[in-house]
Amino acid sequence: MSKWFTWVWALLFVALISAAPAYANTTLRVIASFSVMEELVKRVAGDTVSVNVIVPRGEDVHRWELTPPNVLALEETHIVFYNGLGLEPWIRHVEAMSDDQLTLVEVAKKADYTPLTISTGQYKGEPDPHMWMDPEGAAAYIDVIAETLAEHLPEQADAFYARADEARRALNNLNQAVKERLEGIPQTNRTLLTSEAGFGYFARAYAFDAQGVWGVNHETQGSAQAMAKISEQLAEKRPPALFFESTTPSIHMDALSREASLPLAGPLYVDSLSGEDGPAANYADMLRHNAEVMHTALGGATAE
Repeated sequence: MSKWFTWVWALLFVALISAAPAYANTTLRVIASFSVMEELVKRVAGDTVSVNVIVPRGEDVHRWELTPPNVLALEETHIVFYNGLGLEPWIRHVEAMSDDQLTLVEVAKKADYTPLTISTGQYKGEPDPHMWMDPEGAAAYIDVIAETLAEHLPEQADAFYARADEARRALNNLNQAVKERLEGIPQTNRTLLTSEAGFGYFARAYAFDAQGVWGVNHETQGSAQAMAKISEQLAEKRPPALFFESTTPSIHMDALSREASLPLAGPLYVDSLSGEDGPAANYADMLRHNAEVMHTALGGATAE
């Protein structure tokens, strides 16, 4: 009988251990919603946290649909960092499958950063989700990420906050470098006309006028009414160039470019980093690449 009780208690002990939070005995597992968020999380997390991503590089975060591998990864995840403010319409499916062991963090909503509103389209007037396009917005994301990771792994809090401080310094230096590169563009040329109105925060940070054919990529793209509206604007005010983005088909901007006889420049990167061997392999390269494309297309001064 004593052996039987010994086996029962042993099985109960194993069951209790199995039911405990997974990160108590294993690596904390984190998923970011898209590639920009993934990089910011990795900069704070370091090597002791496993960081994965839902939307692969080069794909449109707005229009993504969860895949079976996504679902399997989420079942073994402790924290999901997502942008929020409507950027990821599919996040509702993640919320539906979440339980007490999964923490969902809406980073943009928690960030200490003043939001703008979407300037056009179906979602006009709602918060613009693209805060990371300003390095100060990205720095606010870093703070949210560091605080969340510190709450889950308090014994590593000092390391998380130290890496966050280092990331903020790097973002401040990046901000200054981008400003310097864009300074030579004449004020009369500082118009960013893109497919999606995703450059509002960038425009606020660097003194541009940003417009989009539509507001966000998950609404109807390039409707006849929206295209006609932009055509009328181009007839009255002609910027030096139009721009297309990496995750959006260039067909609409190409049509406007041909109609207005204006050059088309790009791609600009907004909703995704490029591949590892591309021009926007990380966040800093993304902003530098965008600044370089704008500098060239909008008549920036050349070095003497």
